[in-house]
Amino acid sequence: MNDIIGKKLEKIRIDKVIPHIEGNLLDIGCGNNQLTKTYGQGIGVDVFDWGNVDILVEDTSNIPLKDKSFNTITIIAALNHIPNRDKVIKECHRLLDINGKLIITMIPPNISRIWHFLRKPWDIDQKERGMKDGEVFGMKEKQVISLMEANKFKITKVSYFMARINKLYICQKK
Repeated sequence: MNDIIGKKLEKIRIDKVIPHIEGNLLDIGCGNNQLTKTYGQGIGVDVFDWGNVDILVEDTSNIPLKDKSFNTITIIAALNHIPNRDKVIKECHRLLDINGKLIITMIPPNISRIWHFLRKPWDIDQKERGMKDGEVFGMKEKQVISLMEANKFKITKVSYFMARINKLYICQKK
């Protein structure tokens, strides 16, 4: 089944994130790896094989790449789907160079629950992979801020997009 809405939303997220990417990119939870394709370079990592993943890992808190090897790391609409978020953010800190930035997009929990319920018949993520233990339906801003602060990141920008439903977070290493 063709997921026209899903593809449109993916494009909106990518269009919001692309202007903030600099240099060497690592996309964690890359899905079909469309962000790295659109940006033109980078590495997409995921725990599920969507067919276009550059590096398939069992756990995104243990990515087999050199310290400080990326200028930008993105986690687009995926942080809530990572059960060990704290360890993954620590891994982002290890992988980012000194002036690197972490870019995250996130939807709030209540909207996420409703959205996942309405989209279930078309959402390949729910059909192919499903929700695993530790995954949550979205995250509140204060949860994202707390997670970043606990892992030596400062949030330098927060902005809304998609009718103020999604948030873009840009974070720098402390």
